[in-house]
Amino acid sequence: MAELKTQSGETITDIQNIQKKLSPLGIQISNWTVGESKELRDHLACETLNENQKNFVLKSLNHYFEKLKNEAGYKSQDLIVLHPEIENLDELLAKFEPCHTHDDDEVRYIVDGEGVFGFVLPSKDQVELKVEAEEFINVPKNTEHWFHLTEKKRIKAVRYFSGTDGWVPNYTGTKKDFL
Repeated sequence: MAELKTQSGETITDIQNIQKKLSPLGIQISNWTVGESKELRDHLACETLNENQKNFVLKSLNHYFEKLKNEAGYKSQDLIVLHPEIENLDELLAKFEPCHTHDDDEVRYIVDGEGVFGFVLPSKDQVELKVEAEEFINVPKNTEHWFHLTEKKRIKAVRYFSGTDGWVPNYTGTKKDFL
């Protein structure tokens, strides 16, 4: 379940209230089910996935990609699988820890595990949003944010792209005040 924490200590878990709090940034968050396929759920329960397994997951969830292609022009997708056994995981994630923006929307569908997006609101207050399995998030381009994994250091996410460059971080220099 998504969980939004504010600097004042408030915790919001109702998705409509989270959406309302993040609406000034244009962030979209919703629940998307992975369905009841035992084979798909078995794949998602694995720590690691080979290319064939990743392709199976993407094919099983392709109806979401088709919807995004038709409605918003997305052109490609991939499945990222992060877990504690990945060599240099901390270094890989370090580039997304500082406040940054992207020139494209950052669109993810979390299918397993969890991660945390931090956001700088127009008021300059900061919030952190934990996203978990079966949650979709669209962070509009030029939205100041950061990302890190939770202590579990495990996530599987389908990423949707409208271009071919991926998400290159444009660092803003804003200091994260959220603890």
